[in-house]
Amino acid sequence: MRSKPDYQTEWWYYTGNLKSPDSHRFGFELTFFRQGVSRDPARTAAWELRDLYLAHLALSDLDGGKFYHSERTNRSGPGIAAVNESLGRIWNGNWQIQWHGEDQELRAIDERFQLHLTLHPEKPPVIHGENGISQKAEGPGRASHYISFTRLATSGAIELGNKRFEVRGTSWMDHEFFTHQLDSEQTGWDWLSLQLADNTELMLFRIRRKDGSIDPYSAGTYVDVNGKTTHLRSADFVLQPAGEIWASPKTGARYPMHWRVAIRKFNIELEAKTQLESQELTGKTGFAPNYWEGAIVLSVQRGPQSLSGVGYLEMTGYDRPVPFTK
Repeated sequence: MRSKPDYQTEWWYYTGNLKSPDSHRFGFELTFFRQGVSRDPARTAAWELRDLYLAHLALSDLDGGKFYHSERTNRSGPGIAAVNESLGRIWNGNWQIQWHGEDQELRAIDERFQLHLTLHPEKPPVIHGENGISQKAEGPGRASHYISFTRLATSGAIELGNKRFEVRGTSWMDHEFFTHQLDSEQTGWDWLSLQLADNTELMLFRIRRKDGSIDPYSAGTYVDVNGKTTHLRSADFVLQPAGEIWASPKTGARYPMHWRVAIRKFNIELEAKTQLESQELTGKTGFAPNYWEGAIVLSVQRGPQSLSGVGYLEMTGYDRPVPFTK
């Protein structure tokens, strides 16, 4: 996934649901952000400040009932943080993504835990939106380019405290880049990545507006068993909270913990429930918004067929509007 330095904001995002052989369940997030600062072609020194790099790391110990997260911010520069396409590597300190052909290796170390995972794509990459453009608001440029690996077979190890867990499961990867995305009337979004047990996937997001309405540019993608995609417009699906609320003691934000989804054209109705309420990431730098990002479980009805599934839920803008507006 090559970097796109002509765009101001870019991220590489990984989440997954994992289990140890004794069925101890974990969720994880590892995300690398690049924020462009300067693009003056005359400034070519190695230590020239071109980009800021932010990274988020989170581990949800679902059976232990604990959530751990950490962040780091570094400037671009030799040995600090960068994207190196010739090496197939993205890093921020000792957190990194390393590509080995199709496989993607994740390594991240925190003083409380560390993870080392290998991810192998089971389907080709998905390009979201219409004609490669994921429109987010009215007007030129208010869009992103958005690419995903929706089902990555995952294996590796998690170390938590003095315990080591060999783990396996399924992950999801997003690469998204843009310069201006939301408009000033949009306050945040609710986003779900859903991996159903019948080997299909869904990506859905709804954008919330200041007046309390849901933006018509909300959208999604359905991925069938062979990797064929169908773009979903806002009228093609229902995505709404179903009553349970968790109030953050840190930010005061009130996050819905239970969601319902209906997609008539694919005869899908499902409920998504969080596996751990406290999965909020609160930043120290002020660059990224506070947001809730956590593992969910699915109860799916597809016609007469009942299915299970797993996924991840992201909710932003519940304490204050997100900053990606201009």
